[in-house]
Amino acid sequence: MSPLFSHADSTHPRPTGTSAAAHLSPAFPGRAPWGTAASLRAWQQGALDLYVEKQPRDFLAVATPGAGKTTFALTLASYLLHNHLVQQVTVVAPTEHLKKQWAEAAARIGIRLDPAYSSGPLSKDYQGIVITYAGVGVNPMLHRNRTEARKTLVIMDEIHHAGDSKSWGEACFEAFEPATRRLALTGTPFRSDTNPIPFVQYEAGSDGIRKSVADYTYGYGHALADHVVRPVIFLSYSGNMRWRTKAGDELEARLGEPMTKDLIAQAWRTALSPQGEWIPAVLQAADRRLTEVRKGIPDAGGLVIATDQTVARAYAKLLREITGEKVTLVLSDETEASQRISDYAEGTSRWMVAVRMVSEGVDVPRLCVGVYATSISTPLFFAQAVGRFVRARKRGETASVFLPTIPMLLGFANEMELQRDHVLDRPKKEGEGLFDEEDRLLAEAEKANDGADTGTEEFSYEALGSDAVFDRVLYNAMEFGMQAHPGSEEEEDYLGIPGLLEPDQVQMLLQKRQHRQIQRSKARPAEEADLLELPAEERPVVTHQELRELRKELNALVAAWHHRTEQPHGSIHNELRRQCGGPLTAQATANQLRARIGRIREWANQG
Repeated sequence: MSPLFSHADSTHPRPTGTSAAAHLSPAFPGRAPWGTAASLRAWQQGALDLYVEKQPRDFLAVATPGAGKTTFALTLASYLLHNHLVQQVTVVAPTEHLKKQWAEAAARIGIRLDPAYSSGPLSKDYQGIVITYAGVGVNPMLHRNRTEARKTLVIMDEIHHAGDSKSWGEACFEAFEPATRRLALTGTPFRSDTNPIPFVQYEAGSDGIRKSVADYTYGYGHALADHVVRPVIFLSYSGNMRWRTKAGDELEARLGEPMTKDLIAQAWRTALSPQGEWIPAVLQAADRRLTEVRKGIPDAGGLVIATDQTVARAYAKLLREITGEKVTLVLSDETEASQRISDYAEGTSRWMVAVRMVSEGVDVPRLCVGVYATSISTPLFFAQAVGRFVRARKRGETASVFLPTIPMLLGFANEMELQRDHVLDRPKKEGEGLFDEEDRLLAEAEKANDGADTGTEEFSYEALGSDAVFDRVLYNAMEFGMQAHPGSEEEEDYLGIPGLLEPDQVQMLLQKRQHRQIQRSKARPAEEADLLELPAEERPVVTHQELRELRKELNALVAAWHHRTEQPHGSIHNELRRQCGGPLTAQATANQLRARIGRIREWANQG
């Protein structure tokens, strides 16, 4: 292996970024910033300098997806090998596809890793192996023996996966506790649970709650300022959803309107159903956006992240009908699927549809447009999914991600630049929905008042129909636009923003589009304007406070009718539901509550 580092300091040789990066191609493994292909990125060099100075046994590097964690890790591995601080390298990756990706990236700088290793002595042609966390879990003693036999650097990619199960965490600790050096990498150092992550340091704050501590952090905000990653435009789509519960009730709700956690989940699931109109309209809009982006980036690609294999196949069929082109379909983490991803990454075709494996770590730099068509709602998964679209290749590229108008997702989108740590010792929540505690109290109150009205809490359902409405654009933690019908001139204004622009130009264009949309709306006669065309300040907005007031008003009217007729509260609620439709009061939408209030007032006037 050719020298990578100077030897001015014989004790701890310091890496010289330029010579170290001379082996790195502009696309290794994510493109270097424009004009700096011969040097490490500033954060990579900074993290490397810190490591060489401290010479730690354990080092946790947190860098946003797309920033170049692999480049940093392999440059560090080359330094340690060349200076005989370690004799071999073990890389632990989340998926089979990433094993191949790591081996290919390492080969580009002269480190030979075997991605197909299973057991026994390693060929002398290799300096190490790449395995998965699941592989470690199957035989931790095999890897412990290898780790003890020679001075080993263990690189744990997306280290949070080591906390996915108790067995994986214990296996990683057993296998790599003897390692000479351990480098942990992640773009998302937080989990949705409180399982501790092996070899990660936790420190208690003033509140006594322990949080993960990184040795070096390079967040999305910093990467964006350095032009290392693309800025992201989030295009949100609302619409009316209809479905039938197991009890036979037909429910209707509008995405974005305050609802209970269960109703949000069912409305979201209905939106993603291939049998409705929501997903076809959003896929068509995303394809129009991709066409615009490809004017400036000819090989730009799009990715739809689906919930399961059945809907993934349906989405691929819809996209074939929309585009008239073949769609790459990735259904599982197998060799064939890995090859499909590689072929797509190297090609110029428009769309790929995948279930989960493309959501994390997979390097397809030409992905510029995404559709978040999955019901997974953890911040970790969202961050990793969006991370597939932010890998910058040249200055001015912008990513576009299409979302359903789900409050939780919009919150994640607005917090893209927020740095998170993994927190231990916090109580596990019942769910991630907004207003959980209040909804629980309301549900309990309804059970007390609605006696006979409590038999429909199972939300087994059948999607009946959906439609899509362009809702808003989120960019740089700001919101732009008003609701518009799919295919309208107003929607086209936002889909047609050029794909190659500086961040401040994107914001300026969004402001201009919004101003133009408002002016068009004002020029339209009031009697011709529907709800979607009204300016935001004139559209009725239902807040959770207003929803609570509607429930309170309805319960007061039911109580008054009870005193007047001596009918039980539950019977009154049941009759209102029979006449007006909809679920329990605690789960009803604003329109359903208003309908029941109107109906009970009619009873009072007639009586």
